[in-house]
Amino acid sequence: MTGAGVPGDGPLGRVFLGRVIEPGDEVGGRWVREFGVREVVWRLRDGGDRLPGVSGTRWAGLVARAERAEPERDLALARAAGARFVAPGDGEWPRQLDDLGDARPLGLWVRGRPGLRMWALRSVAVVGARACTEYGTHVAATLAAGLAERGWVVVSGGAYGIDGAAHRGALAARGATVAVLACGVDQPYPRGHAALIGRIAEQGLVVGELPPGDHPTPSRFILRNRVIAALTRGTVVVEAARRSGSLATARAAQRLGRFTMGVPGPVTSALSAGVHELLRDEATLVTDAAEVVELVGDMGDLAPPRRGPVLPRDLLEPAARCVLAALPAGRAAPVEEIARGARTSRDEAIARLYELRALGYVERHGDGWKLTRQAVISVRGGRPPR
Repeated sequence: MTGAGVPGDGPLGRVFLGRVIEPGDEVGGRWVREFGVREVVWRLRDGGDRLPGVSGTRWAGLVARAERAEPERDLALARAAGARFVAPGDGEWPRQLDDLGDARPLGLWVRGRPGLRMWALRSVAVVGARACTEYGTHVAATLAAGLAERGWVVVSGGAYGIDGAAHRGALAARGATVAVLACGVDQPYPRGHAALIGRIAEQGLVVGELPPGDHPTPSRFILRNRVIAALTRGTVVVEAARRSGSLATARAAQRLGRFTMGVPGPVTSALSAGVHELLRDEATLVTDAAEVVELVGDMGDLAPPRRGPVLPRDLLEPAARCVLAALPAGRAAPVEEIARGARTSRDEAIARLYELRALGYVERHGDGWKLTRQAVISVRGGRPPR
């Protein structure tokens, strides 16, 4: 049975439970799955029997929170802030969040015009340290801009450091970005990012599990990270110390079967130690947006091959390269010595030497042959001779 006036299985009941049950509470999620929203709300609000899995003390605390829940007021506050509530089963609900099982959000508060479900289908998380270096800021912004230019949505947590750099990089490229907050979407946090989060809400999406007016706590930041991991196709960690919260996002992505990637940093930097540990585990090393898209994108989205610059000597025939390599750098050498070094005949060596002279690599000195200055620089890989 249910009491009169109790919110039913629609959004109102889930908004009510969002004031009572903390994000990621798997016990509460199991209640909703096994008993339904209406039954759970009724037991909490109207004094029904205690649900299984919690102590009497814990149940009393939940009932006390239920007494203060005002779902209609939360919806009104959300509307005033330009936000909406998206629940599982709605057309805008990203179904990949269902992979979280009983830790799935009861619903999400969303600020911004685009549809969350469609944006999440082609999204990548870019996360990392708050106290990042200039290197980390540059890499995160460049990576995010590259992803945005390729039509990918950049998802991050709106925090200082790497998160902020990723959001700004995507916005600078006029791309799409989503900030997943550990507080109410009407309470931008950190305060120093109020303007940035406002801009994201205008050009992208601001998302959160917590109802309007709620503030973040350390545990809520960690629990928020599971949403970032589940929402996206993959997570890239740019800079992270060994105890960084961004590693929790990467590990959640690994558990969910998402792609996990890391951008390496200096081996002497403590802020990259967590990323390097991740790379030693099961993460994939990436250095730019093309390599990220190669992993998370569709078949055929391959990163361009990496190679060094093509030098003039690379265009020589193999036999000519062998003769060129056989000439000593600082003196003239007779043909016999050059032929032995190139493992060829005297006549072949002479033919190749004349070919190399025509190209400006060697010059004749009496009965010997010597490298020109151009050839010395080429053989040493572009470095001038000492």
